[in-house]
Amino acid sequence: MFKFCYLGGILCLCFLLPCRAQEPGQPAMATVTDTSYLVVRNVVIAGNKKTRTPFIIRELSITPGDTIRLKDLSTTLENGRQQLMNTALFLNVITNVKNWEGNSADLVFEVWERWYLLAFPIFKLADRNFNQWWVEQGKSLDRVNVGVRGAHSNLTGRNDDLDGIVQIGYTQQLAFTYSLPYVDRGFHNGLGITFAYSRNREINDSSVNNKQHFYRLDNKFLRQQYSFGFSYAYRRAINTRHQLFLTYNYEKIGDSVALHTPNYLGANRTRAQYLDLLYRFSYVKADNWIYPLKGFTMQAELEKLGIMPFDDLNYWKVRLRASRYWQLLPLTYAALGLRAQAKLPADQPYLNQRAIGYQEDYLRGLEYYVVDGTSFFILKSTLRRQVYAFNVKLPWIPQKFNTVPVRLLLKAYSDAGYTYSKAPVTGFLNNRMLYTWGIGMDIVSFYDSCVRVEYSVNQLGEKGLFLHTKIDI
Repeated sequence: MFKFCYLGGILCLCFLLPCRAQEPGQPAMATVTDTSYLVVRNVVIAGNKKTRTPFIIRELSITPGDTIRLKDLSTTLENGRQQLMNTALFLNVITNVKNWEGNSADLVFEVWERWYLLAFPIFKLADRNFNQWWVEQGKSLDRVNVGVRGAHSNLTGRNDDLDGIVQIGYTQQLAFTYSLPYVDRGFHNGLGITFAYSRNREINDSSVNNKQHFYRLDNKFLRQQYSFGFSYAYRRAINTRHQLFLTYNYEKIGDSVALHTPNYLGANRTRAQYLDLLYRFSYVKADNWIYPLKGFTMQAELEKLGIMPFDDLNYWKVRLRASRYWQLLPLTYAALGLRAQAKLPADQPYLNQRAIGYQEDYLRGLEYYVVDGTSFFILKSTLRRQVYAFNVKLPWIPQKFNTVPVRLLLKAYSDAGYTYSKAPVTGFLNNRMLYTWGIGMDIVSFYDSCVRVEYSVNQLGEKGLFLHTKIDI
């Protein structure tokens, strides 16, 4: 119990402390005083061939006529550079000051555009993580999804995304998504559309002793899903975004599934249709939106699943995810993360009782387990130290794209969590405090993609080496 109180106290204290980002070093300027300033005459974008200039300027907080203290100029330029890098549209951004006359000048942002049209094969595990597939499922290739994904991340030069998936294997899937971030001249309102169809011959119909149970009958398709929806986004400032999603869902399972697990869809249903209305608020003020080391991020959701006349499944859900990152020493970083969720009512079919252990909601060291319930919270803390950085040159690739930066960061971490389940408890991890800890390494590369190698220990005394491909907090 002392460990829990100590960890909780440290987490609460650090969340309340101000987030302090170390500013880039600035050259000494003997003639610059606190009253020296620069007036921005123009904001110039250079190097863009596909991306439209107004959509690039939209991502900057600097506008013509702004006054910048000279002592803050390098920090302001770096913040603008990072804002453009966070769009994921560019490989690199170079900043400069030109045409300096008196106390006014032009700020220039030269962008290096990336390849926007990508088509690549899909090889994806159907299981929750690599270790579960490798150890518990015996590396079975029957539990692998293969296919083709095509994506254009800047279709018309407006930072609009077109994404399509054709997939076979464990889950046969056809999916299409298009989103346009801005449809108005003020660059505030965006729209999107999505469609998806999938089917499976095997279904996770229950959990026993905190392990997923899978049901299969001959070679029949036991589950089919259809979804079609629209999205609306409002983004007035740089760091804040409001999104609204309305999705129609239809799900059908085999008669044998309903007989085997009557509570899968609830009330012995073999099919269910429901409308899903989701509001999402996002705030990101970090040095990097994909692999942040300094700053703060938050995402809050309010969801109503089941709206008449399509309300076979029904609940209200509140969800919060918040993370704080800061630099302690040169190349040394700390991070704290909170994930929490509550569903009402607490009586839900099995399909709606997924809590800890699914998707990104897990404790490092408990990857082999799931903890079902309707409400949960997870606290995560990580201390990182960058130990090495280098570049890899790719042969036969144009010079603009052939350099791949790689960073290695060692880390130590600890997690804690709790799941509430009103249903009869079938596992020893339900309705109790959980905690884990460990050490590991993050390998961060192109577009800030991350491979994590971690050695974790859980409260059961179990130890193991785990592999992941997404950031931990």
